[in-house]
Amino acid sequence: MSDPLDTVQPVNESAIQHYRINRVRTLAAQDDVAAVLLFDPINIRYANGSRNMQVWTMHNFCRYALILTSGPSVMFELATGTHLLKNCETIDEVRTAWSTDYFVTGYRTAEIASAWAREISDLVNQHGGDNRRLAVDRLDVETALALDEAGLTLTDGKKVMEHARAIKSPEEIRAFRLSLSTCEAAMRELKEQARPGMTEREALSVLLAGSIRRGGEYPETRLMTSGPRTNPWFQETGDRVMEDGDFLSFDTDLIGPMGFYNDISRSWIVGDAKPTDEQNRLYAVSRAQLETNISILAPGLSFLEYASKAYRLPDEYLANRYADVGHGCGLGVEYPFLWYREDEKYGAYDGMFEENMVVCIESYVGAVGGREGVKLEQPVWISSSGPVVLSEFPLEDNLG
Repeated sequence: MSDPLDTVQPVNESAIQHYRINRVRTLAAQDDVAAVLLFDPINIRYANGSRNMQVWTMHNFCRYALILTSGPSVMFELATGTHLLKNCETIDEVRTAWSTDYFVTGYRTAEIASAWAREISDLVNQHGGDNRRLAVDRLDVETALALDEAGLTLTDGKKVMEHARAIKSPEEIRAFRLSLSTCEAAMRELKEQARPGMTEREALSVLLAGSIRRGGEYPETRLMTSGPRTNPWFQETGDRVMEDGDFLSFDTDLIGPMGFYNDISRSWIVGDAKPTDEQNRLYAVSRAQLETNISILAPGLSFLEYASKAYRLPDEYLANRYADVGHGCGLGVEYPFLWYREDEKYGAYDGMFEENMVVCIESYVGAVGGREGVKLEQPVWISSSGPVVLSEFPLEDNLG
């Protein structure tokens, strides 16, 4: 078994891919479905290792995968993209994809969706026995209606995929750590180059270029702001010119090598100015929240019990709290979503932390009407002996 923290040996991507498709089939069998039909390009990548215009296909349904629980792994690819699948060991058959997006099929959408559904139904009939249950992660109206008319019983494929993706193999965690190291190298370049007089956009370009140069793929967000634009959070990068003594706060949200979601947040002072008392206080509270909530992670702890033990933000920062206390992480933001106690009515659910989950623990601290805010986040591996922070990029010891 590989050491999840060893970053010297080459990654065995084949082992990772076989582990993943076995996870999908295991969870599909537990959910008593004959097959899992995947449109989300991240789920497709997890299940069979393939990718093609990953961002574009997030909003254009033109390629999809069917993983039979007791049968083959079939990939439906654009006719012009089948050459991309030559090295995918976990794809047993390649077929030409139908597209049922209206801009492609227009007034023929229902007709094409019906033909598409018959092909899916035939495969389920061939390999599923009497089981007509089909788990699907995403559908539009016409495809959902067509599958129903074809006699298939639809169930939630996201349930299968989120639980499959939640538990990593040791080799997968090791690959994740290697991917994170490329993000950290780009962050070091950002810290060296960020200076007063630079715009937020220029600073963001340093981070993105550093990631792409090292095999990264694309950013999922543009959350890098400075000074008064750090509070409240979720303002996107703009053209503000950074000043001496500003906080620069950011969330990397980068898809790195091998498709891993490199999700690290940091805040630091731009220029040579000494931090103010208020900046020190913001940072100290954010770091205390982050480190407290990491320390209580453990296999066997329930999500709601974790929420009850989590750090309590001072009242002045509670209104501007982050969207979650933490979330799973792998090829994207994943199960579980860890709610603040104050927001439990909106959908908090229970479950249990398990060994070899990776979760990102979040903190944002900024007062309503305050000048600035601090964003910190760490990816954490839940090992058998407790939490292990996977990022080696240091926090700021001279703040707080």
